[in-house]
Amino acid sequence: MPFDFDNVPSRKGTYSFKFDFAEKLGHNPDELPMWVADMDFPSPPGVAEAICSYAQQGFFGYSDAMDDYVDVVKGWFSRRHGVSFESDWLVRTPGVVFAIDNAVCAFTNKGDAVLIQSPVYRPFFLAAKLNGRKLVENELVYNPDSTPEYSIDFEDFERKIVDFDVKLVVLCSPHNPVGRVWTTEELARMGEICAAHNVIVISDEIHCDLLLYGNRHASFLNACPGVAEKTVVCTAPSKTFSLAGLQTSNIWIPDEALRDRFEEQLESIGHFSTNVLGLIACKAAYETGGEWLDEAIAYIQGNVDYQRDFITSELPQLKLIDPQGTYLTWVDMSALGMEPAELDSFIQHEAKLWLDGGSMFGGNGGQFQRFNLACPRSTVEEAMKRLKHAIG
Repeated sequence: MPFDFDNVPSRKGTYSFKFDFAEKLGHNPDELPMWVADMDFPSPPGVAEAICSYAQQGFFGYSDAMDDYVDVVKGWFSRRHGVSFESDWLVRTPGVVFAIDNAVCAFTNKGDAVLIQSPVYRPFFLAAKLNGRKLVENELVYNPDSTPEYSIDFEDFERKIVDFDVKLVVLCSPHNPVGRVWTTEELARMGEICAAHNVIVISDEIHCDLLLYGNRHASFLNACPGVAEKTVVCTAPSKTFSLAGLQTSNIWIPDEALRDRFEEQLESIGHFSTNVLGLIACKAAYETGGEWLDEAIAYIQGNVDYQRDFITSELPQLKLIDPQGTYLTWVDMSALGMEPAELDSFIQHEAKLWLDGGSMFGGNGGQFQRFNLACPRSTVEEAMKRLKHAIG
């Protein structure tokens, strides 16, 4: 059935970070919000129907997943990505960021080195820094005249692991914000290096369902089956189906000893129960949301095409980094000749756009801005019109 992504209900007044907290977060109400990574689209209809049906029973006490939930989640990843998870690998947490922080504390000690690949999602930096770990960056190589525009410097990757005695790598796959969907060969090479140096890999695969232009996701477990005892794969329905507020993620840890350490750390901070509405929503999304997701991806891909075409014809001094996955676009604005803080101010106060400034992602991000294109086409059109007017 066709879903209408052009005409969506307003999210104002729904306790939304994106739409209801502008002034509290230092922004003006007239700024067009295209920042935090959740969708402007309502979740698939089957999600609300399942939540309403459950809510009518009136029970909201301590809860946990049953076998039917686990089977549905496993089935989704088997069908969509060819990934075979085992039921006893599953640990549920309130979110992937929560899981990454928990893993950093479970698998490393204060002062240990944690490696990330910048520019990357800001909580990766915080997971290391706020937990007293040494942050090591393997900066992605920006190749603006090639496709894909970002690649991994494997020599630097291994050198940093050796020089800093890295204990843990946090991988973003697909990558936020640069939009790379890593190939099996790239993942395998990283896995070989990590195995050679006894490094644990936390693979954040939260964007794995959001694949553009025919790209295919390779889970780190599939690409590197020989390092399963050193691998944690983080998944969630939150980005895929706009369910972040229900705080439910599915973390897959094949190795029993690693899983025990992860669960002991969860217990040490008092986490022992799961959001029951998150379980209901996740199960319903994976059971009923496939067609909705396919149409949403096609629509988002159309938004990317529109933004690319507009930049090419109207703002040729900018460069859109062609995304292979996610609904986020990464736009190179270095030709404007502004320092990062000046660029952020220009986008906010002159273009009247509320974006994520690239400097928060580290690496070469200071000359970039990140757009969220999981929104109606009219929002993208208005954003590009504002940007052109401000630059002109």
